[in-house]
Amino acid sequence: MSKKILPLVLGAAMGVAASTAAGATTLEDVKAKGFIQCGVSQGLPGFSNPDAQGNWTGLDVDLCRAMAAAVFGDASAVKFTPLSAKERFTALQSGEVDVLSRNTTWTMSRDTQLGLNFAGVNYYDGQGFMVRKDLGVTSALELSGASVCTNTGTTTELNVADYFRANNMQYEIVAFEKADEVVAAYDAGRCDVYTTDASGLYAQRLKLTNPGDHMVLPEIISKEPLGPVVRQGDDEWFNIAKWTLNAMINAEEMGVTSANVDEMKGSDNPSVKRLLGAEGAFGEGIGLSNDWAYNIIKNVGNYEESFNANVGPDTPLGISRGVNALWSDGGFLYAPPVR
Repeated sequence: MSKKILPLVLGAAMGVAASTAAGATTLEDVKAKGFIQCGVSQGLPGFSNPDAQGNWTGLDVDLCRAMAAAVFGDASAVKFTPLSAKERFTALQSGEVDVLSRNTTWTMSRDTQLGLNFAGVNYYDGQGFMVRKDLGVTSALELSGASVCTNTGTTTELNVADYFRANNMQYEIVAFEKADEVVAAYDAGRCDVYTTDASGLYAQRLKLTNPGDHMVLPEIISKEPLGPVVRQGDDEWFNIAKWTLNAMINAEEMGVTSANVDEMKGSDNPSVKRLLGAEGAFGEGIGLSNDWAYNIIKNVGNYEESFNANVGPDTPLGISRGVNALWSDGGFLYAPPVR
C-alpha cells in the first residue's frame, strides 16, 4: 500500500545515521546479533503476511530472507517486526529495524527528507479503487459523492484528493490507521469505495466476507514504485540491500533458479560465473563472501520464483507479471550487471 511522508524528524534520522557511523556499521550489528530485523506490514497477503503459527511469507518477506541468505548463507536468519504505515519510518530511523520491506512507495520527499535510502523497486504498482459489484459502477469516474475508505499516513489520501478534484467530483474520506481496520470498515459497508495500491486491493479482497461480490475498477491513478528502504549514512548496508534485489532479477534473466543453481555454477557464461561467485570477487565489494548471490538463489530463488510463489497467477491473488516482467519481456524490471 502506498504511503505518505510523515512529519518525522530529520534530525533524529540523521542522529541515528551519525551514531551508526561513529560506532558499528549495520552489517557489523547484524552479524553480532545473528539475524536481520526486518520491518514488514501488519498483514498483506502475498507481500508480507503471517500464518497462524507466526510464519511470515510474501514478496517483501522474500527480500529480507534473501538479504539474510546473502549475509549469513541462511535465509531463516531474519526476524520480522509488523509495522503500521504511521510507525514504519520511525522504526527504521530509530534502528528498531535494519531494513523496511513493507510495500512502501519511493517518492522524492521520502528519499531526501527522512534520512532514508530506497534500495530499488521490487514491485511496480499504482493506486486503484475497489467497489461492490452491486454498486453498479464500472469506472472510477462514476464515483462522485462516494465515501472512500483508506489508511491514514499514506499517499493514497493525496492521490484521491487530486483525482476527484481534477475530475470535478465530490467525495468523503473515511480513514483508519491500521489496514485491517480499513478492510473491516469497507466490508461492513461504512464506505462505498476502498482505495489503495492495486496489489493491496487484490490482497485485501481475500479478507472480505464475500470476495466475489467485489471488483477492482480499471483506473490506475498514480505511480507507486514499491521497494525496500534502509537508513542513509551506511553505504555498505545500502549496497547489500540494493544488490540482493539486483541479484534476484539478474538470476531470472539468466535462467538461474533455486533448482538449477548448483548446475549453473559450472556454466561457461561469464555473466553467470560472476553472479554465482565462480569468477571475480564481487562479494568482497559489499562486505560479503563471493557466494553471496549463490546463497540468495539457492535459499530463496530468483525474482520470478518469488513472484509466482507469492502473488502470481497460480496464487489466490492471481496477479499477472504485467509491468513487473523483465525488460526483455516488455516489463520494467532491469538490473545493473554484476561485473
